[in-house]
Amino acid sequence: MAVRDGMIDGKLWDVISSGDFFIDLVMTGFPSLPKLGEEGFCTGMTRETGGGAAHTSSGLAKLGLRSALYCVAGVEEIDWFRHKFSDRGVDTSLVVAHPDQPTAITVAVSTPEDRIFYTYYGANILFAEMLRKTSTWERFTNARHIHLAYPVEPGLLAEMSQWLRSRGTGVSFDLGWHEDWLANPASVRALATLDWFLPNDREAERMSGESEPRRMIEWFRDHGACGVAIKLGPNGSTAFQHSEVASAPSIKVNPIDTTGAGDCFDAGFLYGILTGRSLEESLRYGNLCGALSTEAKGGIDGFPALDRVLQAR
Repeated sequence: MAVRDGMIDGKLWDVISSGDFFIDLVMTGFPSLPKLGEEGFCTGMTRETGGGAAHTSSGLAKLGLRSALYCVAGVEEIDWFRHKFSDRGVDTSLVVAHPDQPTAITVAVSTPEDRIFYTYYGANILFAEMLRKTSTWERFTNARHIHLAYPVEPGLLAEMSQWLRSRGTGVSFDLGWHEDWLANPASVRALATLDWFLPNDREAERMSGESEPRRMIEWFRDHGACGVAIKLGPNGSTAFQHSEVASAPSIKVNPIDTTGAGDCFDAGFLYGILTGRSLEESLRYGNLCGALSTEAKGGIDGFPALDRVLQAR
């Protein structure tokens, strides 16, 4: 890679992570999720910055990549937010302050095996509008890679991805569980314009109708996707890019909080891809980062340092 005036290959950042942004109130220590009408008591609570893009950008910065975050936050929380992410090494210069709405908030109730979320969308209502602007796309070209953690409308996703890739900026996409998007036939066609689609096994099954990982991979490849990496939880992960297929086993840990584990997988996997590792190595990095992130509260505090990740080779 050519370095020039603080840039690599003419790009200011390695990755811009973009998507919804939340303040997460994470409650942990429940032996099981309370049922309707019941009251559950937790043994711990943290106030964290959250959302898929927030977790992924923080992980990428901890691994040593030049990481920036593009999202919307409320005016009252913007200083706290910028301080929090600057401490993590994430560039927040692209963050937009919403003049009227407060930062979105999510209450996460988490057990070692599962979690449930309650959310107020807040300032994020502006994000979809921003994502349609050419000025936003132009900002994205300052990065080697854009990671989208948001259910971008399929037509817009395809148009934006093709535009960015033609200008030397790669694109990955992890929308989470959004039933309408996963069930839309246009979404399948949009995958052909991406470098990477990063679903979990439940999302991949909803799109493909297949439950066995090998058959999921075959379905996505047969339907024109360029690259797909599927998170399989305790069964590790599997991926393909063009004709290459690889898998990697899970990492055994003692989980405390599973919040953000999939987003931390994305950070480890993208680190591997962007630093020229093999597909199998990249999956191992993703598995390691996702698993270790569950050993601390809040989704990112347990994220491993770079030397720990490199030992996974």
